[in-house]
Amino acid sequence: MKSSRLERLRRIRVSLPSKPAEIPAAPSPDLTDFKSAEDMPYAVRMAAAWAWRFLIIVAAVGVLVWALSKVSLLVIPVLVAALLAGLLSPVVNTMNRKLAVPRGLAVGITLIGFLALVTAGLSVAGQKLSAGFTALWTQALSGIEQVQDWLFNGPLKLTNDDLQNVLDDALVQLRGNATNILSEAISWTSAIGQILTGTLLAVFALIFLLLDGRKIGLFLVNLLPRRARPAMDGALTRGWGSLVRYVRVQMVVALIDAIGIGFGAFFLGVPLAMPLGVLVFVGSFIPIVGALFTGALAVLLALVANGWINALIMLAVVLLVQQAESNILQPLIMGKAVSLHPLAVVLAVAGGTMLAGIPGALFAVPLLAVINAVAKYLSGRAWETDEFVIELYGSQIAADSPKTSDPGKASPAATAAGAAPAPQASPEPRHPEPTADEE
Repeated sequence: MKSSRLERLRRIRVSLPSKPAEIPAAPSPDLTDFKSAEDMPYAVRMAAAWAWRFLIIVAAVGVLVWALSKVSLLVIPVLVAALLAGLLSPVVNTMNRKLAVPRGLAVGITLIGFLALVTAGLSVAGQKLSAGFTALWTQALSGIEQVQDWLFNGPLKLTNDDLQNVLDDALVQLRGNATNILSEAISWTSAIGQILTGTLLAVFALIFLLLDGRKIGLFLVNLLPRRARPAMDGALTRGWGSLVRYVRVQMVVALIDAIGIGFGAFFLGVPLAMPLGVLVFVGSFIPIVGALFTGALAVLLALVANGWINALIMLAVVLLVQQAESNILQPLIMGKAVSLHPLAVVLAVAGGTMLAGIPGALFAVPLLAVINAVAKYLSGRAWETDEFVIELYGSQIAADSPKTSDPGKASPAATAAGAAPAPQASPEPRHPEPTADEE
């Protein structure tokens, strides 16, 4: 019996209670693990990201403008030379390619002809001014006498003593500001010297831009990393083409303004009609500011020479010509040439005037046109289908272009690169003959 009970006890497996599993302790709150960026709303994080990048861009642009203002004697002549090169480069290219004239000789002939044309125009305008000012001075003296008669016999009833007191006060003010007047005269003398120096620099820069413009562009492009060269070469070429189109269109607009206002002054009997047309032509290259100045000058000449009625008619002619330019010529010609909205042109001129005065008003629109063309070219990756760039960098564009999702379908850049001749030994650009807009 005992043995059977013992046997049954052995068969019964008694499992002892195991230790309870340890429950992990709750993590204590640690402020160092708090990630504030993840708890910020998405809109706030995006606004902050855009804000600091925008501030860096504004700071960089501000530093660049400040640095350029310190070397304005170099920057302004180069910009003037660039505008003139955009105007004269088609003439040089035509003589070089179609007439087989060596490029250096073509540049010399074009530059000498341009300077001769400008000198002849200024000489004729100066002769007309000197001849017209004699009659105009007589009319001006007659107008002054009428003003004096109105002052003495009109409602003011001034006497000689009152006029003498005004003259004495003016002389006292003149003597008290003699030092300021002398300093202003010295500053004007210095400004004339800077203008002469800038003119010589602009002429030299114009010669080399016409002679070696493409080589200068390639030198700047080759300073960039190899993969960035095709895009930047195409972008700079497209920007230069936009500048050339701007200068051509501005020439046409300025010529139409000069003809309209000049002929209006001629038919109204306003003296100095031809010099006035020349001033309108030159002033039209400065958007808005030039038009206001030359228009006011035309109305003033009509007022001095022919009286109020003639001046009002001249004002109507000026307004008609300028409105035709703003509402017809600018949208139809300039807008298509440089792809800029009229509001963008007005804001660019206003901003350029506030930053750099008259030079800012002169260069604001062409710079904006170039920046607009370069930005559109780069953002649209236009170099991948640009035949001019593919001919230069075909193998490099095919190697750097992104792979398409379909392995059996090649990208447009690779297809075009395979069809275009490309250098095999090195991806360095060759020197083809660019078009008139690309020169």
